Amino acid sequence: MSDAVSDKPREPSPPSRMSAVGGERLGLPGVQIEPRAGAGAPELPDSITSRAWIVADAETGDVLAAKNAHWPLAPASTIKMLFADTLLPKFDKDRVHRVSREELLRVGPGSSMVGLKEGLTYTVDDLWKGVFLRSGNDAVHALAELNGGVDKTVREMNEHAGRLGATDTRVVSPDGYDAEGHVSSAYDLTLFARSGMQKPDFREYAATVRARFPGDVEKGKDGKRKRGTFEIQNTNRLLTGAPGLEPYEGIAGVKNGYTTNAGSTFTGVAQRGDRVLLVTAMHPEGGGLSVYKETAALLDWGFEAAGKTEPVGELVPPEGAGNGLGKNTDDRPGNQAGGAGEQPAGPTTPTASRTHGASDGAGTALMIVASLLVALGAGAYGVHRRWPLPGMAGTPRPGRGPQGPAVLGSPENPGALERIVTRPPAPGRPEGAASASPGAGKASESGDGGGDGKAAGSGGTAPPEPPASPAKDAGTP
Repeated sequence: MSDAVSDKPREPSPPSRMSAVGGERLGLPGVQIEPRAGAGAPELPDSITSRAWIVADAETGDVLAAKNAHWPLAPASTIKMLFADTLLPKFDKDRVHRVSREELLRVGPGSSMVGLKEGLTYTVDDLWKGVFLRSGNDAVHALAELNGGVDKTVREMNEHAGRLGATDTRVVSPDGYDAEGHVSSAYDLTLFARSGMQKPDFREYAATVRARFPGDVEKGKDGKRKRGTFEIQNTNRLLTGAPGLEPYEGIAGVKNGYTTNAGSTFTGVAQRGDRVLLVTAMHPEGGGLSVYKETAALLDWGFEAAGKTEPVGELVPPEGAGNGLGKNTDDRPGNQAGGAGEQPAGPTTPTASRTHGASDGAGTALMIVASLLVALGAGAYGVHRRWPLPGMAGTPRPGRGPQGPAVLGSPENPGALERIVTRPPAPGRPEGAASASPGAGKASESGDGGGDGKAAGSGGTAPPEPPASPAKDAGTP
């Protein structure tokens, strides 16, 4: 009797030797952990299936544990952290941009969209909300156009990755859309998140639960044409919650992703007591909420294991880390963190979870105001390469209970359909980008990785379809 032949595709294996940036052990395949003798370190969760993951202290840069940290894998929309970290300092939030048809045609088939409309204007602030909350590839391409085009943006992203020490990363598409050779690693994505969280605007957008977004221009009952708005909600399920998943205690961002090639990817930052951890997980087995559940399990382990393990590596500092961080940081000119009598700029007092008024509609996650994560890097690398987080200690610890934002799908937050646009391949995609047909290579964000092109509910009216394009509705998970 012959053995049965499985039709299941063979799982890829990590390289036998990878980059040693951050420490030799981080370049080895498999799980890397070093329990401290006699300290009672907890066992790693046996539920972790991600091909690559990392748990790191956001302040000290110590890597508590990792698996295949430097394995170059498709990152999906988590690469938008690098996009934002590269471009956020460049443009004033109030700058206005008129969207062209050409920009929308550069968006890949099946992409997640926030709902930009040809010929209408949006502020840079609107566009960044579209990137961070809805993972809108249309918003990415609008910002790339502002920056001088996709090719220039991709080049600058790769240059910035190099400055951060992210040697595993090669950007081909600025929005994370599947493309040949487009890769990053759990280690590099964690560097991007850590760098981005230095920037007040990055922190604020990453922690925003929901916001109002400009809609179409329609004629009102009085006969006058008016611009409407609709509500968008963050696709980060550890921030918003979902059926079967409550918001994570102390979560403050950062970014999720999903494509058919990358599977689910996620980088999150959370604070408990006076400790802040970063976790990245890439390509877990199964879909749905797996990447969030595995991230939550790794965060729980990291908070329990802190002080009970020896570091297996470190997050390297970016080039010139002690020389001032430039625009959109918490540094005032000439002010270095740790100086006598100096206080970090910006608010440092805790504020309860809230939804802002109708003027902006922004919601802040789980009692952690984004601006509390002050100056992750303000020139303090000289002392153990530590990135101090003044203002975090003593922040109220929100529970996984009713004080969190309403769970998506609950009566308080029923969600809505998002329009997912399918287009024929168009000129303007980065060189080497996949000419994916509908159903393949999609860079859509469901927030749960639960299927190609299925988008999470926005928590309000569905965004309108971009012009002159066939669309299909994607059901809420």
